Amino acid sequence: MTTLCGKLQVLTLRNPRFLDVPLTKGSLVRIAAAMSTKDAITNKLREAFSPESLDVVDESHLHEGHAGHRPGGETHFRVYIVSPVFEGKTRIERHRMVNSTLAAELAGSVHALAIKADAPGEAI
Repeated sequence: MTTLCGKLQVLTLRNPRFLDVPLTKGSLVRIAAAMSTKDAITNKLREAFSPESLDVVDESHLHEGHAGHRPGGETHFRVYIVSPVFEGKTRIERHRMVNSTLAAELAGSVHALAIKADAPGEAI
């Protein structure tokens, strides 16, 4: 718990997705914390694939002036992922698995997603 100006107390939570914010003296309201699109993608891929290696790169700055770019970025991403889940799967199957996991982002804020999905031992 942190005291601000000796009057208001704000709880520090272990779950970074939520914040307790003072509403009135002595009461708090829990609100969802803003999570970047990159963080959402990273979290979903970790949860779905338990990867040995994962790198999510925001390449939006490379697409300024092109279709789908918005001020503030977070529209164009490149994913490098290595997971045992991909063993025995074709490249198309792997891409479909990633696209399915990120369906909400692809239907919303993400304009483009490049994927390099490998099974362990395949990555160069």
